[in-house]
Amino acid sequence: MMDRLDAIFEKRQRFMDLLESVRPGSYPPCPLDLSDKGIQQRLRDLALRGVEEMFEAVAHLKNWKSHRFTNVPEFDRDSFLEETVDAFNYFLALLIQVGVTPDEFFDAFEKKDEIIRRRIKERY
Repeated sequence: MMDRLDAIFEKRQRFMDLLESVRPGSYPPCPLDLSDKGIQQRLRDLALRGVEEMFEAVAHLKNWKSHRFTNVPEFDRDSFLEETVDAFNYFLALLIQVGVTPDEFFDAFEKKDEIIRRRIKERY
């Protein structure tokens, strides 16, 4: 059985391929020349789309203002999750575009997790 992270990367790649077939130029073929100014601008735009989706997700959080005395009990969890998935898809496409594999991402995640846990223990 395929690892779930592998499956997520594969699904995003298939979506990117589909979009490229319908809208040529959506995702240039890899490997990308990461030193190219136009490619860097394209990747930056892709990352900012993910950030924009995260802003849409956090717009569902209504009780974050420290100066607010009233409480908004409603929370649209499904919409929050949907927007977060949208953001993740853009960030995932960014990783794929720069050639990051599921194994490489997992290894980087593990390495960073170790660093941040050590920082907590050492009262960084």
